[in-house]
Amino acid sequence: MYRTALRNVLAHKARLLMTTLAVLLGTAFVAGTLVFTDTLGNAFRSQNAKSYTDIAVTISDHSAVSKGYDHGGGPADGPVLTEETRKAVAALPGAAEARGVVSGFAGIADKKGALIGDGFSTTGTNYVPGADGTDPRFPLVDGRGPRTSGEVALATRTAEKGGYKIGDTVRVAINGPVMELKLTGTVDTNDPRVVSGGSLAVFDTATAQQLYLSPGRYAEIDVKGKPGADDTALLAAVKQSFPEPDAFDARTGRELADEQDRMIAAGTKVLSGVLLGFAAISFFVGIFIIANTFTMLVAQRTKELALLRAVGASRKQITRSVLIEALLVGLTASVGGLIAGIGIATGLRALLNGPWEANLPEGPLVIAPSTVIGSVGVGVVVTVLAAWLPALRASRIAPVAAMSSVEQPATQKSLLVRNIIGLLFAAAGAAGLLGGAAGKEAKLVGLGAAALLIGTFVLTPLLSRPLIALFAPALHKLFGMPGKLARENAVRNPRRTAATASALTIGITLITALTVLGASVNKSVDESTASDRKSDYTVAMQNFSMLSPEVAGQIAKAPGVTAMSVKRTVPVKAVADGDTSYLTAVDAAAFDRLVNLKVTEGSADALKQGKLLSSVGYAERNRLKVGSTLDVTYPDGTRGTLTVGALVESNTEAAGLIAPDSLVGPHAMAGSGLDAVLVKGADGATAKFKQALRDATGGNPLITVKGEKEVKAESRQMVTDVLNMMYGLLGMSVVIAILGVINTMAMSVFERRRELGMLRAIGLDRSGIGRMVRLESLLIALFGGAVGVLLGIVTAWAGTRTMADSFKNMTLVVPPVQIGLFLVAAAVIGLLAALWPAFRASRLDILSSIKSE
Repeated sequence: MYRTALRNVLAHKARLLMTTLAVLLGTAFVAGTLVFTDTLGNAFRSQNAKSYTDIAVTISDHSAVSKGYDHGGGPADGPVLTEETRKAVAALPGAAEARGVVSGFAGIADKKGALIGDGFSTTGTNYVPGADGTDPRFPLVDGRGPRTSGEVALATRTAEKGGYKIGDTVRVAINGPVMELKLTGTVDTNDPRVVSGGSLAVFDTATAQQLYLSPGRYAEIDVKGKPGADDTALLAAVKQSFPEPDAFDARTGRELADEQDRMIAAGTKVLSGVLLGFAAISFFVGIFIIANTFTMLVAQRTKELALLRAVGASRKQITRSVLIEALLVGLTASVGGLIAGIGIATGLRALLNGPWEANLPEGPLVIAPSTVIGSVGVGVVVTVLAAWLPALRASRIAPVAAMSSVEQPATQKSLLVRNIIGLLFAAAGAAGLLGGAAGKEAKLVGLGAAALLIGTFVLTPLLSRPLIALFAPALHKLFGMPGKLARENAVRNPRRTAATASALTIGITLITALTVLGASVNKSVDESTASDRKSDYTVAMQNFSMLSPEVAGQIAKAPGVTAMSVKRTVPVKAVADGDTSYLTAVDAAAFDRLVNLKVTEGSADALKQGKLLSSVGYAERNRLKVGSTLDVTYPDGTRGTLTVGALVESNTEAAGLIAPDSLVGPHAMAGSGLDAVLVKGADGATAKFKQALRDATGGNPLITVKGEKEVKAESRQMVTDVLNMMYGLLGMSVVIAILGVINTMAMSVFERRRELGMLRAIGLDRSGIGRMVRLESLLIALFGGAVGVLLGIVTAWAGTRTMADSFKNMTLVVPPVQIGLFLVAAAVIGLLAALWPAFRASRLDILSSIKSE
């Protein structure tokens, strides 16, 4: 039987080609994901190790919050890291030197005024020269390090992106006015934020302390050990030198490196998990193709299998023979997929570091034994499991019945059992969707969608006849006899049609659901942006850090400003239980001119009366009502009593607790930042007014001025980026589904050679044969596409219900153009997939076809 299985694989290698490709692509997805994430993680770990090569111990002051990230939580309650601390640590036995570090963000404008980097990786730090005048963290490439407050050094990549040379004036900003500094040097760095496309500005230590903390204060002290010194002993000595046992956090460089390695591993694990999830979808699609292929092969070899049974082969041997064929196919395809996956990982890294400029760290390609075993093992197991049912059916064919029929139809009992199982799954899925939508439970919606999808797959043979029959009149009218024959062929074997269409349904279901959800989110954001705000522009930091309080004064002086309000987050602690709440402090006199407040209870003038506004949702969650009082402790340590004066509908600009800035602002710590500034102009949102606001902030490249159009466009771009990424990841499953259609049509042509020969003999010409095959493929693809679109819309509807609390007025939006394009794409897929099978069918020799078995 083993030789028989090998002979069958070699004899039917052409018919197994598409199945092999499907398994190969799925395995390549898995292998490529594992190789790429292992290689990426190894490169980041190697780079991370270099960052701690000369650090024996690091002392961190977690109370040192850089300016721009401070919500006014108050000063440090205990000791801080100062120059005296650094000198004391440097004098400890085993310490060679101690380096004080200060860091934060720093926006650098290029010569056109645009921000270099993306706002989230704009790094600023201090330059600490050693005895030779250089900082080993930042090897000099050109020039020298900064020495005064008017100087700065830039990373080489940053200087290149900005078009700067030594001696040029560089515009740098933190969260306030722009500084114009002289470029004294360019440096190298292995900071991953900079290497991956961010920017780096290096200041002298005094300037960095003034910008980020306060004069003489450090956020971190890095201690270098003497040759032969024990890091653990040095760590113990450092801790003993602290004024209080837990004054600071001190750890060895090895501990920090290990922690960073764990974080890198966690990050690559998440990335790997997401990619493997999409690989699983591709394999799931492939299961339909594999099962369909082996089902058709078994049907075409009915007489052969019957003869084996007649000469003594047992049912187990027949089953084992088919499974061995599947094993050989899966093993061959999986090895090919492993090789292809390694190539994909190599190409992806080159693409990211090339045209996409991701600047990932370099490192050797990592092909772990677990990757090889896992990738090949998954491919083989999936192939064998998918072929198990066809193998089981082959073993159950009675020898006499099999030798008298090409293919036995499914029994009424088997179809009934299948339909009952499908109905149970579909009912459970529908219940899950409805329950999840009602309870706003995303997990329940996901489980319901999966159950409904499986139920639909099981019921697809039952659904195929009536749905495909809808196209019958149009096909017969437009294409005549080929159209009628195509329709009859499509429903001749419902199980085969169902398996082929279902492979395409999976991808289209997911793509449709994502598209509808994206359109629904876009509409919600557009409507809430338009209805919630009266302000023309919002001034805020690009990286969501805090604006300097000075910015509010600058904006107030801009020409054309008729109303403005700060938005400041002020943390307060409840006197009763110490729980922290966050107040949004605003200008009481101007806020109602900038935000569309819909009061549901209480006074509309509550803010002007020195009282709080609470959104309805926040009030319900915290059992607040008009007249409720809150005894709180402010960040400066003083106590106060706040009274809820009104409840308002939550919107994008007014959520949670809103307080008059005149009441709570004075209790915020000096220098605490602003979340944003809302502004209204005399002539509305004009380009002139927007530029005036930009000019008022000194052209800080990190400060954004956004109006309604910009907010909508930014939201739409985020949704588009996510959808494009998802479309790309789902593309593999669609490609595999296309292979399934090609495979089914090609094997169907081989199976129906005698029938095709007879059609040619009674007058149907070559073009008619080809048209019949193409239309049959078109029907199957359209059937799968239509079912996928319907399932996607239903799933998206339930999904929008779960997002109702996150997006105001969230409703289902079905974009007709995109949905129409998906159906057109399904039709095109069907037509393209049939090109080769149709060509083969039209070129069959009449006599040899009629004589074939």
